[in-house]
Amino acid sequence: PIWDLLVDLPETVSLDAGDALETAAGLVAVEALPEPLIEVRAAPAELIRLAWHVGNRHTPAQIEPDRLLIREDKVMADMLARLGAKVRRLMGPFRPEGGAYGPGRTHGHHHGGATDHPHPHVHDH
Repeated sequence: PIWDLLVDLPETVSLDAGDALETAAGLVAVEALPEPLIEVRAAPAELIRLAWHVGNRHTPAQIEPDRLLIREDKVMADMLARLGAKVRRLMGPFRPEGGAYGPGRTHGHHHGGATDHPHPHVHDH
């Protein structure tokens, strides 16, 4: 069965399909539900260029050897098609690449300049 479950952890954690949470009632498996995605295909050298354009727009992407997957977004799909990509809508689990600013896909980052808080911010992972 699929449950709605609220998990309040002391820090942000990315959960992947195959992970599990331990509860008083036992283990709860984490599954990735299908969601609307755009599949992006092109020749390898072109796919690298398209990945750059996706990243330049800070769009989460699942990167595979022969395709990119992004969440359904008509503007991005149109832009990628104009750049020469073969785009196709599909439903599937989405496992975007983690960021360079910390572990997991949900770790926030800051783009220089002013800071939201006056103290140094250090991550010891």
